Amino acid sequence: MFLKSSRIIFWIIGAVVLALVFYIGKESFTQPGMERFEGKYEELGKYRNENNTGPVVRIFAVKALDPSENWMRGYGDAQPHTKYGKTIVFFFSDDINQEIKLSPKEPYIDQNLESSVLYVYEKTPMGEVRFTKGNTK
Repeated sequence: MFLKSSRIIFWIIGAVVLALVFYIGKESFTQPGMERFEGKYEELGKYRNENNTGPVVRIFAVKALDPSENWMRGYGDAQPHTKYGKTIVFFFSDDINQEIKLSPKEPYIDQNLESSVLYVYEKTPMGEVRFTKGNTK
């Protein structure tokens, strides 16, 4: 009797574990990717420092083809971020048509381009998000 009940418990636990593995696998492979932003942006430039042992700085310059704030915030959230690193995304108006050279130090972009910045998304070293309108500072 005891042996039969322990076998049932074993199969129930095995079924629960199998269901969890299936659920986790399904959720891992069906997450939305960057394709959800297609047609809303054009990448104008990016910078990543070569420091792999300390804080990683990532800076992106993006031309916003869609003026909606929601997708811009979502795009910034989808960018990679490293603990104690910094991720910054500059969203430019669609009148900018050139590649943008980014600098590792503030103000990160040429001052002549600051008037064309619609929004700045920044994820700080501690993971806090700042989403500000207009010029960089």
